[in-house]
Amino acid sequence: MLTREQVEQFNARGYTVCPGFLAAEQVDALLAETARATQGHTLAEHDAERMEMEPGQSPEGTAVRRLYEPCSYYGVFEQLSQGETLLDCIEQLFGPNLLFHYSKLNMKPAELGSVVEWHQDLSYYPLTNTDSLAVLFYLDDTDAENGALQLLPGRHRAPLLGHSQDGFFQGRLMEEVDVSEAELATGPAGTAVFMHGMTPHASAPNNSTRPRRTLILSYRAADALPIYCGPMTPKNETFVRLVRGERASVARFDRTVFPIPQYKEQTASLYELQARSKQGLLGSQ
Repeated sequence: MLTREQVEQFNARGYTVCPGFLAAEQVDALLAETARATQGHTLAEHDAERMEMEPGQSPEGTAVRRLYEPCSYYGVFEQLSQGETLLDCIEQLFGPNLLFHYSKLNMKPAELGSVVEWHQDLSYYPLTNTDSLAVLFYLDDTDAENGALQLLPGRHRAPLLGHSQDGFFQGRLMEEVDVSEAELATGPAGTAVFMHGMTPHASAPNNSTRPRRTLILSYRAADALPIYCGPMTPKNETFVRLVRGERASVARFDRTVFPIPQYKEQTASLYELQARSKQGLLGSQ
């Protein structure tokens, strides 16, 4: 269970850090399954349905950037996603009726891991209310050198920041934001970071000689239903499942207005979308 102070911090600051959430043996089991899932894959030959490789390596390179939906494809991850301890914590924040939304494992290999630009998760998939979060599990000791999560505290209560330009969604903040107030969420392997879906966040490249593998599980209140924004909506709903309580018979709304992302094209991941945005490929032409 989260402590009262951790619940208060999540509500006030948009995130809270929980060192020691996973035991060492749990971390070891997750890393062992990760190794099995990625073994034998290269940039030239890999299962694009289940993983994304780091760019900038040789065709024989084996550096994986992201493992897609580990909680849907691999048993040890699925067990974690529906574990009572984790769901008890999320119920403290969003109530008894909960949906699992999606999962991913960001790898950030040593001296190679990609940058993640500033963004808010709910900019990608608008919902009828903002009771949505991600739980980020550090599977390695994580600090500033190997790309720890950066967050802007308290901004989750404000209107969504601008993520669009020339009429199209860019997948990253496109308005000026003072990031001097950003806080760094560091911690040893086994740390969990509970982060509200409206909290702006980013991570720097991994410039260290150590990996920084982070498992990300997303959940939302059962009455937070998707707002249709084109073909990306059913894509984003593919792995949604009820994990506690009952499905909602009505949608709950907590905002008068909410920006709808206009995707110029379907994209495989945040990395791909942000890269194409920085290359100027998501303009109005």
